[in-house]
Amino acid sequence: MTPYTPKPAPDQAPPAVSFGQAFAFWLKLGFISFGGPAGQIAIMHQELVERRRWLSEQRFLHALNFCMVLPGPEAQQLATYIGWLMHKTWGGIVAGVLFVLPSLLILVGLSWVYIAFGEQPVVAGLFFGIKPAVVAIVVQATHRIGSRALKNNCLWGIAAASFLAIFALNLPFPAIVAAAAVMGYLGGRLAPGAFQSRGGHGAAQKSYGPALMDDHTPTPEHAQFRWRRLMHIGLVGGVLWALPMAWLTVVHGWAHTLTQMAWFFTKAALLTFGGAYAVLPYVYQGAVADFGWLTPTQMMDGLALGETTPGPLIMVVAFVGFVGAYAKAVLGPDALFLAGAVAAYVVTWFTFLPSFLFILAGGPWVESRHHAIQFTAPLTAITAAVVGVILNLALFFGHQVLWPMGFSGPFDGASAVLALGAAIALLRFQRSVLQVIVGCAVLGLLAKTLLV
Repeated sequence: MTPYTPKPAPDQAPPAVSFGQAFAFWLKLGFISFGGPAGQIAIMHQELVERRRWLSEQRFLHALNFCMVLPGPEAQQLATYIGWLMHKTWGGIVAGVLFVLPSLLILVGLSWVYIAFGEQPVVAGLFFGIKPAVVAIVVQATHRIGSRALKNNCLWGIAAASFLAIFALNLPFPAIVAAAAVMGYLGGRLAPGAFQSRGGHGAAQKSYGPALMDDHTPTPEHAQFRWRRLMHIGLVGGVLWALPMAWLTVVHGWAHTLTQMAWFFTKAALLTFGGAYAVLPYVYQGAVADFGWLTPTQMMDGLALGETTPGPLIMVVAFVGFVGAYAKAVLGPDALFLAGAVAAYVVTWFTFLPSFLFILAGGPWVESRHHAIQFTAPLTAITAAVVGVILNLALFFGHQVLWPMGFSGPFDGASAVLALGAAIALLRFQRSVLQVIVGCAVLGLLAKTLLV
């Protein structure tokens, strides 16, 4: 358990934080980081800026805005960034790993329970209620990201075009991202005002007293940009990616499920602009439509489990890996759990490795340029395109829940009521995702019991 850290005196900067103290905090954060990126970032702000004052408001927001323009889970990257800023490379590695590790272990256990007992009446009833909640959660994500990203008609047009591209033309997600990046690059040159980044969280205006790393604290030596350090980290990162990929290819072959999972989630890690909801359509296309690792229903159930565990939502990839490898018995019929667990760890490694490299290698260089329009304009356009893609995901999930047997089959009125209630709870009454998931699960269990 994390030892209690007394709040520093209001007029004094806190004492230096040891590596052990930081380790204890990051371990605690890994188990309490519910609520998705917004909730996780709020927890870090409250603990690190307001109570402990390890960073000033300005430095915290500076780090956050940097992480928001990178592909990958911004909350996990923010933890990695702060850990790196305070305790060098190992500080960043520890902070980032502990942010993910509890969620990974919990999801491996829950994935096994799902596979082993998913057909039991109680479990089936719980998921009957959770699935409509997932529809409402994705609708909320569309609204939240859209209200932040679509600031003018040009960005609205990009969002509409991306929706039509994936809904009507069934274009792959990477092609949509690439097209949006080109449009943003050209738009940044021809109409820079329409693609001007406004930052994710605005300017800092609050002060909670002197901080250990205050507004005017010089940048630590290890955080200053150097080409030699950049190449060193890039080389180490390349080896950490290439060695396990080569081992999987040599031992199992390129077409093997584990090898294809490693390659697929490497690509997914580089396309997660806009957060976890942005990459879900790509994961769905690959895991369900292309490779057949999961069914559409299993994908929705995995997202529901991801919403109920701490850590980044993109940890749903661990569920995808576990269920896919378990169902395909990739290590033989006598090692189903081992196959699922190995796959979960493999996809987690290849999904999160780029996030660490972005912070440890590219952080100083990118941060010095993240206000430049030629850099932010493509990212602004990509975020707008992501809104249209997520809307398509919401419609697809809605179809799966409300017409589970297709449009020619019966309409599921009970699921519709639960989805509507969940949407009202999220959008009107601002209830947390965890509260809505739990409430719908209980209602779903009651509905299944009454219907039977």
